Amino acid sequence: MTFELKPFRIGPIEIDLPLVLAALAGYSDQPFRMLCRDMGAPFCATEMLLDKSLLLNQKLRRRLVQLCDGDHPLAGQLIGGEPHEMAAAAVQLSEMGLDVIDLNFACPVRKALSRHRGGYLMKEPARAIAITQAVLAAVDRPVTLKLRKSFDEADRDHAALWQIAEGAFDAGAAAICIHARSVEAKYSGKADWDLLARVKQRFADRVIIGSGDVRSAQAAIDMLAATGVDAATAARGALGNPWIFRQVRDLAAGRPPHEPSLAEQHETLRRHFDHAVTVYGPKRGPRIMRKFGIRYARTHPHPKAVRMAFVAVKTPDQWHTVLDRHYEQ
Repeated sequence: MTFELKPFRIGPIEIDLPLVLAALAGYSDQPFRMLCRDMGAPFCATEMLLDKSLLLNQKLRRRLVQLCDGDHPLAGQLIGGEPHEMAAAAVQLSEMGLDVIDLNFACPVRKALSRHRGGYLMKEPARAIAITQAVLAAVDRPVTLKLRKSFDEADRDHAALWQIAEGAFDAGAAAICIHARSVEAKYSGKADWDLLARVKQRFADRVIIGSGDVRSAQAAIDMLAATGVDAATAARGALGNPWIFRQVRDLAAGRPPHEPSLAEQHETLRRHFDHAVTVYGPKRGPRIMRKFGIRYARTHPHPKAVRMAFVAVKTPDQWHTVLDRHYEQ
């Protein structure tokens, strides 16, 4: 069975695959984004960026964003709580060359909520809209929003979601991405894909991107088919499996999804690690790559042993030793 993968647009940017790499705190850095692009990801987002940090100094901005020539189109995801600060940070990202500004009103982490950022704004729709309006007035590129279905399960009518979505689209937002769980639920329970379908029905002529439970290529196809959203996001489903973008194309064409051999995994992990060392240096790079190694280990025939080996890595030589020992066929 085949499935038509329709391109979609974010403002003037045409994206040829309706599966994009989500903003992943601690993961969607430049090395991982570029690896996913090599695997077919047509559009990526940075890690979540705090507005105040971007406004401190140019050196810190460049370290946080990590731009390179091939890393486009790219969205810079901002989190903050005040319209003027979010607008000023958006200007900085725009001047650095990011293609899209993405506003995070979805993060469920306690620190963000306690400081009235991220998902907290699902409790304050008017402020979320004010931030959106301020950013749109400040930059000349597409602005998108990341929302949750509600702040908590008590909001069964999803009143805040509808209010923010209406206000954002009226102000000129190019697209809205909805994680189909409440802020309170974080990542537990089943994502409400029925809600995604209702949102797309209500905003039929707008770009709606779905998020939640896309843990595999098949799940991405299932979300697109079941909800009618314009695109899905690969978040946790891409960690340890950057091949998900290639696999979606395979499934849509009626082919079995590509399953990388150990030799291909070896080469992919080597490239990812070498890029990380280039960006972060030989001391910091191996530490950052441990968490990626743990994710990659899940697809290995002996995941526990490989996971423990990656946890112990401290140097480039140790990383390559793990690859040679566990990924040679």
